[in-house]
Amino acid sequence: MFKFIKVYSRIPLLIVFLLVVATGNAQLLQLPDGGVNFKSNAGRKVGMTDIEINWNAPGVKGREGKIWGTSVANYGFEVLGFGSNMPSPWRAGANESTTISFSTDVTINGKSLAAGTYGFFIALYTDSCTLIFNKNTKGWGSYFYNSNLDVLRVTTLQQKDMKESKERLEYTFAKQTANTIEVALEWERWRIPFTVTTDVKQTTLAYLKSQMSGAMGFDPPSLETAAGWCLQNEVNYEEALNWANSAVDPNLGGVKTFRALSTKAGLLNKLNRQQEADELMTVALDNATSIEMHGYGRQLLTQNKVKEAMQVFQKNYDKYKGAWPTNVGMMRGYSASGNLKKALEHAKLALAQAPDAGNKSALEQAVQKLTEGKPL
Repeated sequence: MFKFIKVYSRIPLLIVFLLVVATGNAQLLQLPDGGVNFKSNAGRKVGMTDIEINWNAPGVKGREGKIWGTSVANYGFEVLGFGSNMPSPWRAGANESTTISFSTDVTINGKSLAAGTYGFFIALYTDSCTLIFNKNTKGWGSYFYNSNLDVLRVTTLQQKDMKESKERLEYTFAKQTANTIEVALEWERWRIPFTVTTDVKQTTLAYLKSQMSGAMGFDPPSLETAAGWCLQNEVNYEEALNWANSAVDPNLGGVKTFRALSTKAGLLNKLNRQQEADELMTVALDNATSIEMHGYGRQLLTQNKVKEAMQVFQKNYDKYKGAWPTNVGMMRGYSASGNLKKALEHAKLALAQAPDAGNKSALEQAVQKLTEGKPL
């Protein structure tokens, strides 16, 4: 009698549970997952590209040497059962499908992949691995993997000799440069790396254009910065010139500073409007501080425009009456022109004006070099 009552007393609870599951607006009770497979996330920014990986991290749990090529991480493509009849690769993690997202277009080991979020799978072999980027991001592992949804397959070589066994599966980032990074799956003693490459110039330009089409398109400092970036990276000259024009427009609150005017002059020069560029650069120099004028002279020297650089250094020296750092400029200009005697005179004057220990040390070395009859 007791068992009979117990069974029937549970039926209403079961019905309520089913009703809760069936209603899309109901919230279910959340409990810890027991920590069997850790929910994990890792990300990195490369240039303007955000990379994000989400996975469940299984543990080795005493199975070292019994993971790769077993039911834990199968080789190639196998029918995994549990209602799945499709040959499937390894899910590159545990539980739900591992996903990886890129905020911009990238290349994976040299092969193109569009921006987006992908289910990530790996077909393991004894001497190589095939990385698979798939449209299905909502699957449970790879049980219902569909090769027709593959967007990219690319081969990589695994490393099997990690010195220490890694207990929990992890995705790591290494060897980052301005536009590349190595992403790797590390577990037990295996490491499966692949290289993600971004087009920093094009992704940055696209991001700048997006920002300039909004509120920042009315902000002179932002317009000036965007135009300057285009000049420095030698792209998008026509549109950058429009940004530069807006940056100095008084109706937008623009101010004709040396930086803004020199950026505009540089863009005019790139567009072969040389006379306009020269005239504007003269105006820019009239608005320059001694530091800005000195920097422009140094820039001309790096372009091997010694005569033009000397003219700028002389203008700076005359305008600011020999104040720091104009003697430094004269030193460098005369040295580049071959007049080491005059260069030494200005080096000694600059040394006496040195504002800090770093500049003093550099000028002492310059004086020594010029005294020995060696150009800077």
